[in-house]
Amino acid sequence: MDDTGKRKKDHIDITARGKAGYHKTAGFEQYDFVHNALPEINFDDITCETRFLNRWFGFPLFISSMTGGHQDAVAVNTVIAAFCERYNLPFGVGSQRAMLEDSSLEATYSVVRKEAPSAFIASNIGGAQLIDGLSSDQIRLLVDSIRADAVIVHLNPLQELRQKSGSRNFSGIREGIRTLAGEVEMPVIVKETGAGLSSGVIEQLIDCGVSAVDVAGSGGTSWGKVENIRNELQEPHFTDEWGIPTVDALLSSKDRVENRCELIASGGIRGSEDIAKSLCMGAVIAATAQPVLQVVREKGYEGLEKMYRRWEEEFRIILCLLGCERPTDLDMIHLRRVNFR
Repeated sequence: MDDTGKRKKDHIDITARGKAGYHKTAGFEQYDFVHNALPEINFDDITCETRFLNRWFGFPLFISSMTGGHQDAVAVNTVIAAFCERYNLPFGVGSQRAMLEDSSLEATYSVVRKEAPSAFIASNIGGAQLIDGLSSDQIRLLVDSIRADAVIVHLNPLQELRQKSGSRNFSGIREGIRTLAGEVEMPVIVKETGAGLSSGVIEQLIDCGVSAVDVAGSGGTSWGKVENIRNELQEPHFTDEWGIPTVDALLSSKDRVENRCELIASGGIRGSEDIAKSLCMGAVIAATAQPVLQVVREKGYEGLEKMYRRWEEEFRIILCLLGCERPTDLDMIHLRRVNFR
């Protein structure tokens, strides 16, 4: 296995075991729901359908960019793609940089479209790969290999700085994003990989013409910690806990993105309560990776389906207890700040 393939496999192994989570939280525990004792709705009329990037989905959950670029990824991507096809959920593949470097790895990504012919699937490339721009042939390969519906650009300076042989040059990424957004005839989504997007960065991304931003805050997997584990550090490193908590990222950006682009919440999304609180805080849809990866590796398709059905049922109960019939009814009025003592 080449260095890239080994790195990708290490990432999956470490994150699936849950060994690289932040100690600090995403911040959702700071808020509680405002119970509505008089909801005045019929539970059977509640819908979980969500509109994101001009397309309807069965539930406000995006399966985050996860894996590809090594042969072990095929089994994981096959399960997730088939699941997203059945339940009409959007899905992002892992970084396709490996495929651009080695065309033999294309099948580790293209399998998702074979399993999910009508699902919403997003391509994925790192911001560092946009510094000098992608050729039209490279863009075509990224998109056509999975017949993508959108392109995700991931920003990961923290991870790169902690990764052996990682990128050290981040100058020119913003203009690379602007160029890409002007070249592709599909939505461009920009996401962090777990250290969060500040409101200032989101303003710059909107100016570049992106269609959606994923705050991907701290509180879930720490990619600084992932690389520190791979580097076999024996002591904690300050980058293990570096990042903007998801709730802080959401609330600081809520008013800035309204009617300008769509907001995705990720980073520590671990269940239906987190999803509902994210939507109250301005997100259109929530995204998660680690819980999906873990359950697929341990329990396969059946385990993923069981987890999803539980989340969906719990989400419907939350909507009912807040007096909401649909996800778009959720707002900050349905949350109260918890006073910690």
